[in-house]
Amino acid sequence: MTDAPALEATRLILRPHRVEDYDACRALWADPAVVRHIGGVPLDSQAVWFRILRYAGMWSLLGYGMWVIEERDSGAFLGEAGLLSAQRGLAELEGVPEAGWVLGPQAWGRGIATEAMQAILNWSDAYLEAPSLRCIIDPCNIASIKVAEKLGFQMLTDTELGGKPTRVFDRPKAPPL
Repeated sequence: MTDAPALEATRLILRPHRVEDYDACRALWADPAVVRHIGGVPLDSQAVWFRILRYAGMWSLLGYGMWVIEERDSGAFLGEAGLLSAQRGLAELEGVPEAGWVLGPQAWGRGIATEAMQAILNWSDAYLEAPSLRCIIDPCNIASIKVAEKLGFQMLTDTELGGKPTRVFDRPKAPPL
């Protein structure tokens, strides 16, 4: 079994999910503003519980997964970020870890997603064999597109997922220092 390592950034601690995160995760995924560009439908309690279990399973089976984003100074739960394999049926994602991030409104506009994902990309470049990472973003989600571009993701293609427009981005693995 592989456990998620804790990562540190200037303002953040990224750590594995715990059972105690369930209520914060439920609040995050139930917020219509949060899920507006991520499927558009708030998740029910069971779906959130299964999501947390899936995160643990990805670490165990794949050696990568999602982290909780925690504010270093206050310990506040700000959201989730990491890498996943979601078997979405998109050829562009086959065999490539998918990067993803979701933050609560209290973290929006503060550079939290960029800071968290940069720590994750640094970890990925050092520990994963994948030649690149990909992410998918709703073309209307301008804030996430800006985060992806700051992190070095470049648009690969526009496609559809579940009948909705989806933009696929790619970031090649950074060369060793």
